[in-house]
Amino acid sequence: MKLRIALGALSAALVLTAAPLPAHAGTPQLGWDLKETGVTARLRGLSPVSRNVVWASGSGGTVLRTTDAGRTWQNVSPPDTAALQFRDIEAFDAYRAVALSIGEGTDSRVYRTEDGGRTWAETFRNDEPRAFYDCVAFFDRRHGLAMSDPVDGRFRILSTDDGGRTWQVLPPDGMPPALPGEAGFAASGQCLVTSGGRDAWLATGGAERSRVFHSRDRGRTWTVTDTPIPAGDPARGVFGLAFRDPHHGIAVGGDYRPDQQSSNAGATTRDGGTTWRPSSAPPPAYRSGVAWLPHLPHAAVAVGPSGSDVTYSGGRTWTTFDTGSFDTIACTPDLSCWASGDQGRLARLTLK
Repeated sequence: MKLRIALGALSAALVLTAAPLPAHAGTPQLGWDLKETGVTARLRGLSPVSRNVVWASGSGGTVLRTTDAGRTWQNVSPPDTAALQFRDIEAFDAYRAVALSIGEGTDSRVYRTEDGGRTWAETFRNDEPRAFYDCVAFFDRRHGLAMSDPVDGRFRILSTDDGGRTWQVLPPDGMPPALPGEAGFAASGQCLVTSGGRDAWLATGGAERSRVFHSRDRGRTWTVTDTPIPAGDPARGVFGLAFRDPHHGIAVGGDYRPDQQSSNAGATTRDGGTTWRPSSAPPPAYRSGVAWLPHLPHAAVAVGPSGSDVTYSGGRTWTTFDTGSFDTIACTPDLSCWASGDQGRLARLTLK
């Protein structure tokens, strides 16, 4: 309640001014309230539905769910999936969710539950040995996409219009050619994101340039634009995207190797990804996940293995507020933000 009241008041001020938070204004002091999950899996998939309902997924075929705001967690992992890595999960409510396992060939799969994880149905298993699915995202409860690294020189897009019960590979002719070595990063479930009913973006790296692809028709046709986040190595590029509407977006990334510097690890767009500008004061290190704070037009949080940063300027400048390790972050419309990562780490954003 404390976070809701405080952020609600700040939200009203920002909405009225429709401008970045003034330098002289008081800013909330953010922190993380760690929850005991009972697992040691690396949780790179995260999908909070509300303040009380949160789903998370990760290594060892792990899927977790809470319905009491994180006080207790249920291990609702699909049976016989211990060899899989669920790098992304999309939940619709306390009962229905879609989980994506990543990997080459048949390791890339989609599972769906309609009863809170008591039972699961495998609704897709990749039969293309060159495909490697990275992320899944939904526009609404019915329409969603999943993306694979390039096959025959183009990123492969999987589509569903029945909530993940069935999937089909979309024709490749609407996808621009991939660069040599270009791929997505299955690091946070944010290499593919949506906003509104038709817009989708996918992020890449590994090639000479890092790029963001944009579709305005649910994945059938795409355009592509370079970003200022450095690439040129299989470990570098854009790892996470967040759009608060079809126009305003943030990209984060860098070099995921801990012994490498990650300069220019943030970028922003105001035109739906047609152009990207580097952050003037980017996150100080590699960041894999990013989320806009609910109802705060210019505020967002980025996370990575070495810390968490906040921006009150739409991604132009960032300030570190925590040095703990997380891989991904997601927020709900009712002012609840969560992050997850290695060793079962899962936390809720708080005001100090």
